[in-house]
Amino acid sequence: MVTGCAGTGAGATPPARPAAGQVNGTATTAAPSPSAASATPGASKVEAVLARMSVEDKVGQLFMPVLYGSAADTVSGENQARFGVGTPAKAVARYRPGGVILFPWAGNVKNVRQVVALTNGLQKASPEIPLLIGADQENGRVSRMAPLVTEMPGASVIGSTGDPSLARKAAKVTGTELRALGINLDFAPVADVNINPRNPVIGPRAYGSDPKKVAPMVAAAVQGFHDAGIASTAKHFPGHGDTNVDSHSGLPVIQHSLSQWNKLDAPPFAAAIGKNIDAIMSAHVVMPKLDPSGDPATLSKPILTGLLREKLGFDGVVSTDALDMAGVRKKYGDGQVAVRAIQAGVDLLLMPPDFPKAYGAVLAAVKSGKISTARLDQSVRRLLKLKAARGLLDRAPVTDPAEAERVLRSAEHRKVAQLINERAR
Repeated sequence: MVTGCAGTGAGATPPARPAAGQVNGTATTAAPSPSAASATPGASKVEAVLARMSVEDKVGQLFMPVLYGSAADTVSGENQARFGVGTPAKAVARYRPGGVILFPWAGNVKNVRQVVALTNGLQKASPEIPLLIGADQENGRVSRMAPLVTEMPGASVIGSTGDPSLARKAAKVTGTELRALGINLDFAPVADVNINPRNPVIGPRAYGSDPKKVAPMVAAAVQGFHDAGIASTAKHFPGHGDTNVDSHSGLPVIQHSLSQWNKLDAPPFAAAIGKNIDAIMSAHVVMPKLDPSGDPATLSKPILTGLLREKLGFDGVVSTDALDMAGVRKKYGDGQVAVRAIQAGVDLLLMPPDFPKAYGAVLAAVKSGKISTARLDQSVRRLLKLKAARGLLDRAPVTDPAEAERVLRSAEHRKVAQLINERAR
């Protein structure tokens, strides 16, 4: 997800708050099924939180918007235009989103102490259910926290070493530094196999062009993020590696058959699932031989539910790629896109360009039965389980700015970057 600026949306007032399989021979590990929830640590806490949530609370959990400003109490015209309130803290209090994502272009990233104060302030604004605070920190070309964090080589450089242990070390460094900033979810690693040399959007963001080499790198990176104690996201499902169209500005079409997908695209995602990846991000790409509807994968039930959920056995959080991208907005309006994504199997709606319209459309779909209560609960339960697994459900973390300054760009972390660069081929 490179992502561009979201479009403006009119402010709207929400309702008042009430008092495992195999792919290409690769085994996968499925997450526990809902029927096994009672055996999962923290499951009773998840169910207790779910039981006390209103419909509005649940719908809010499905969203991860961009909020504007360098502090939780920063007044911004962008926030006023998009959410009907001036500050990030007021937007969180009003809509109760499941999380927020930080970007330099939104004024969120200035310096270490500022980011720590922002993430602490955002968490304080969500006292009942702590937030997922996400960032797009792949390293290399996509590095939203630069220059605050250690300059780590990108995936293609790590892939060239042929050593998955270096992918794990790099992810642990990045995850440790993000956690020190109060960020608990990274939209990485890229699990795409970059088999098209003319690919304008993936390229060096991928570990390579051979699925047999990419898969162990992705698996190791997931382990590294978990070593650091943060959630990670494999992207972009079902695979964005064989295209010469950028989904930010157009709608790529990939003509892989199911057998080709099994061989070329699926192995890194299966490997990530085998390491209990927290989330998988959808791609705004059309694969007509996997789903002839012409809908992008983000809106495709055959792809997200049929392949990802049922074939690969993934029961973690499915996130959309940014919903402000052209690839997902070609066919449907912004409200309908949000509803269709949930119906397809999505749990987390990332960066809707018109937040009130998307929120209102999903809420209306739930109240009309277009999205069943059981389907809504399914997504909210997955999000709460992710939060519980990363220690976020009992209480929001409070990050120490002095500790963050000690951790970020430490000599130990710079040595890892140096080692990777020395071994790159």
